[in-house]
Amino acid sequence: MADTSMPFAALLGVEIVSQEKARVVGRLVVREDLCTAGGILHGGAYMALADTLGAIGGFLNLVEGARTTTLESKTNFLGSAKVGTTVTGEATPLHIGRRSSVWQTRVTSAEGKLLALVTQTQMTILD
Repeated sequence: MADTSMPFAALLGVEIVSQEKARVVGRLVVREDLCTAGGILHGGAYMALADTLGAIGGFLNLVEGARTTTLESKTNFLGSAKVGTTVTGEATPLHIGRRSSVWQTRVTSAEGKLLALVTQTQMTILD
């Protein structure tokens, strides 16, 4: 089931498999409309999957009344995923502080091959 609390993630078809303070896992089926001309998953789709998972992790670690937004993100693309396959992202925290959290997301193929490694910083917004 796609996460309807995040409309863009729902549009992409991101499925949240599990969400805990120290680990968020999600999947994405590679569809033609998410691919480059070569029939492989577009880099922006990898990044959007990872951003979604890191943002959920950041949110789960907030104090009551706070919000979070992505401040910075870096992606290393290491492999490709073809139409019809499923990729899985697993986000884990590298740092959780009062003003920010840093998340690393590993995006892998169904066979476990590392396809992308994303590191993002989530800023904490206190109202």
